[in-house]
Amino acid sequence: MWVWKAGASLRLRGLQPAGVPGRRLLRSHAASQAGSNWARCWHCGDSGRGDGFFCPRCRALQPPDPTRDYFSLMDCNRSFKIDTTKLQNRYQQLQRLIHPDFFSQKSQTEKDFSEKHSTLVNDAYKTLLAPLSRGLYLVS
Repeated sequence: MWVWKAGASLRLRGLQPAGVPGRRLLRSHAASQAGSNWARCWHCGDSGRGDGFFCPRCRALQPPDPTRDYFSLMDCNRSFKIDTTKLQNRYQQLQRLIHPDFFSQKSQTEKDFSEKHSTLVNDAYKTLLAPLSRGLYLVS
């Protein structure tokens, strides 16, 4: 039986959101590709490449990348056949990282970005989980 304590299950998996002491960045192939469209951090102006979600210097949440597709966001191969267990795990990882509940004490800008990221992750998950919507997304 799981007894959940704030952040305890996240620390065990090493998936805590960045910007909070003791929290590590999410690492994945898709996350490393996300930095390819990195502009400047809205908060500190750093131009370094981060994980696609957080500035590597100040750990401020960045706006979603509008050019990123659902497959790269969810770290899946761009094909009709995907591993739905991997998809579900990635969804849970991302929601633990960028869910608006984790940004209630942050700036309004980060709250807004968190809502946008969370909505994008929800849409990507729902689209890729269902075979019909996944197929339609692939051909669009």
